[in-house]
Amino acid sequence: MDLLGHPLFRKLGSLNLRTADFVIAGSGPLLAHGIRPEISDLDVVARGAAWKRAASLGDPAPAPLGYVDHILFFSGDVEVLNGWFEYSVDELIEEADVFCGLNFSPLKRVLEWKTQLAREKDRADVEAIHRYLRTHP
Repeated sequence: MDLLGHPLFRKLGSLNLRTADFVIAGSGPLLAHGIRPEISDLDVVARGAAWKRAASLGDPAPAPLGYVDHILFFSGDVEVLNGWFEYSVDELIEEADVFCGLNFSPLKRVLEWKTQLAREKDRADVEAIHRYLRTHP
C-alpha cells in the first residue's frame, strides 16, 4: 500500500511535523502492516519539535481520557497527542517500526493497549493482530 498517498497521511504530511519526533499509534500500525485495509483517523503521538509545531497550528486541550493533551486537525481525521497511555513517548519512537519513512508503534504495543481498552472494535483488532503474528513471526 502507498501509505504516503493515503488521504490521512497526506493530511498528516501537510502539518510539516518533524518525523523523528512523532510516532503513529492507534490503528495506524494495522494499516501499515496490511492488517486492516482502511482506518478512519490517525493518532499521532508527538514530542519536542513535532508537538511544538502542532501546538502552533492548533489549540491543545485535554484528551478524552484526560491524561494527556491533544490537538484535532481536519475535523478529527488527525489527532496529535503529547502522550500515550503509560508509555514514554521517547520509548515509543525508539522502538517504532518504520514504513515509508514514518514511525509506527510496534504491534506488540498496539496489542497491549487494544487489549486494555477492550472496546468492540479493539477486540476485533486484537484477534486480527494475533492472526497476523502467527503468519508473520
